[in-house]
Amino acid sequence: MNRLRVLIVDDQRRARQSLRALLATEERIGEIDEAGSGLEALSRVEAFGPDVILMDARMPEMDGLEATRQIKSLRPETRIILLSMYAEYGPEATAAGADAFLAKGEAPGKLLEVLWRLVHGESATA
Repeated sequence: MNRLRVLIVDDQRRARQSLRALLATEERIGEIDEAGSGLEALSRVEAFGPDVILMDARMPEMDGLEATRQIKSLRPETRIILLSMYAEYGPEATAAGADAFLAKGEAPGKLLEVLWRLVHGESATA
């Protein structure tokens, strides 16, 4: 299996850095890119071509839900995990086309588990 290209989208630099540090521990992760908003994510998707996107739900300019809708319409094969501090975004994430939703407070291992399930074509909740 080729190493994954992951795009981290969050308006908080510290959140992006934390996710990058977690992903860097995985040898199956190749390149990691970052975006600070939904609008920036759209341009990074075109230039970077990620396999997986870790997308914050609430951001300025364009939120993660709208960015997810637009990315999925352009690149439906791209897996998107929507992240939020607010559990109520779960149903909206699914409606927007996200492949999974996780609360930001989940253990780091849970995020990696969901990521690998999605990459291997399994249900994120299996």
